[in-house]
Amino acid sequence: MKNLEEAKKRDHRKVGRELGLFMFHELAPGAPFFTGKGAVIYNELQRLMRELYKDHGYQEVITPQFFDVNLFHQSGHYQNYRENMYFSKMEDRDFASKPMNCPSHCLMFAADKHSYRDLPLRMADFGRLHRFEKSGTLHGLTRVRTFCQDDAHIFCTLEQLQSEIAAFMKLLNHVYQIMGMDNYKIYLSTRPEKRMGSDQVWDQAEGALMKALEQNNLQYTLNPGDGAFYGPKLDIMFVDALNRPWQLGTLQCDFNLPINFDLKYTGEDNQEHKPVMLHRAIFGTLERFIGVYLEHTAGHLPPWLCPIQVEILNVTDRVNDYCVELEFALRALGVRVHFDRRQEKLNYKIREAQMQKIPYMLIIGDQEAEKKLISLRLRDGTNIQDLTREVLFAQIQKNLQSRSLQITLT
Repeated sequence: MKNLEEAKKRDHRKVGRELGLFMFHELAPGAPFFTGKGAVIYNELQRLMRELYKDHGYQEVITPQFFDVNLFHQSGHYQNYRENMYFSKMEDRDFASKPMNCPSHCLMFAADKHSYRDLPLRMADFGRLHRFEKSGTLHGLTRVRTFCQDDAHIFCTLEQLQSEIAAFMKLLNHVYQIMGMDNYKIYLSTRPEKRMGSDQVWDQAEGALMKALEQNNLQYTLNPGDGAFYGPKLDIMFVDALNRPWQLGTLQCDFNLPINFDLKYTGEDNQEHKPVMLHRAIFGTLERFIGVYLEHTAGHLPPWLCPIQVEILNVTDRVNDYCVELEFALRALGVRVHFDRRQEKLNYKIREAQMQKIPYMLIIGDQEAEKKLISLRLRDGTNIQDLTREVLFAQIQKNLQSRSLQITLT
C-alpha cells in the first residue's frame, strides 16, 4: 500500500504537470507537447549522447520521415509490422511514415562502396518515428505514437561482432551510471513466431548474442519468443526506486536486413561479404525515458538536467540591480537561471521554488547586496550564509559540468 501511494505521487503525468514539462491535447492523441522546460530535459539528454558519440566513433545522420511503401516491403516491415504503421498516398504513390530508422540506414550504407577497413560503421539518428498504438494502450510519455530514440545502427564484420556488443554494453553502463541507474537486468529475447529469415540465420544471431553475454560475464534471463521480427535482442530492464522494471535500452543482432538490402563490403580477401547489423538504443525513446526517470527521481532531477538550475530571490526591490548583475554573470557561465522579481513574500517564493525542485536558490537582501555576498538555500532546505560570488559560482559550474547526481558544495 505504501508503494502504491508513493507510485501515485511519482506518476510522471502528475509530476510533469506540476513542473510544467509537457502536455497532451485531444487533437493530437498519443503525441506529447514538450514545453520550454521539458524541451531543456529532452535536449540535454541528446547533448549527452552526442558528446559520447564523438568519443565512441559514431557519426550522426539525418534521414527522411516518409518513404515509398516499397522500402518497407523490402525491409519486411510491411509484412510483419504494418498494423503499427501510418500510410498515405501522394501523386498516386503509396507512402508510409517510418516506424524505425533501420531501413533508411540500410539505404545509406548501400549508397557507397565499403571496404573491411571502413567497418565498423556506426550510424546514429535522432529522427522522429511514428507507430500506431491503440488508444487503450496510450499512457502519458511511456506509450506514445510519435517519439524520438537515441537510435543507432552498427554495420560490422562477423569478426567485429563480439567487440561491438561489448563496446555497446560498456557505453550503456557508462550512461546509466551518469544517470544514477545502476540497477538493471538483461533479458535475451529470442525468435518470435512471426519473423523473417531462415532458422540457420536465427541460430547464428542468437548464438552471437549468447556468446557475447558469456564472454563479458553478464548475467541474463532468457525471454523466449520476444525478439524483433528481424533478429534476437538484448532488452535492458531498468529497475526503478520503487523496484519496478522498465524496458529501456536494447541491442538487436540482425543478419536479415543486410540480406534483404543486399548490403556488402569488400573483405581482406578481395571478395564481397555481407555485414552484420546491430540495432541499438540506450535510453530507448526519449519520451519513455523521461517518463520513467521522472518517476524514479520523483522529479528531483540532477542539477545538470534541471530546466532552471538557479533561482534568484529578492527580499526587496532595492536589491534588484545586484540580482540582475548575478543573473547575467550566471548566464555567462552557461547556467540556466531565473530571477523571481515578483512582489511576493520571500517565504512564498522559496516555497514555489522548492515545489519546482530548483537545485539552488540565491536569496538576496539588503545585507547581501551591500556586502556583495550571497545567501544560499538548497532544495533540501539547507541554508548557507555569506558566500562570495566567486566561490559559489565556481562550485555550481563544477557541479553542472561534471553532471553530478547530487547538489554538491565543498
